[in-house]
Amino acid sequence: MADISKDQVKHVAGLARLAITEDEADMFADHLSSIIEYAEQLNELGTENVEPTTHVLDLKNVLRKDDPKEWISKEEALKNAPDKQDGYFRVPSILE
Repeated sequence: MADISKDQVKHVAGLARLAITEDEADMFADHLSSIIEYAEQLNELGTENVEPTTHVLDLKNVLRKDDPKEWISKEEALKNAPDKQDGYFRVPSILE
């Protein structure tokens, strides 16, 4: 088991530009060591005949079929436009 030292916690905190106290460094070292210990239990499992996978479940594309259908006309789309010109929406310029 690889224990995380207080110095390693301080180093990572420094890289992340986090200010931590000595007590917090001790606490985080203990917490991170516990997490690593828990994750190392996976090494005890027999995974020789298990295929690598990216998902636990078989995922399928659930999108609907893209069927063409009637759409509103340009005149209907522009009917409620506050400002329009030559069949287009007119918006304030954002460029100088």
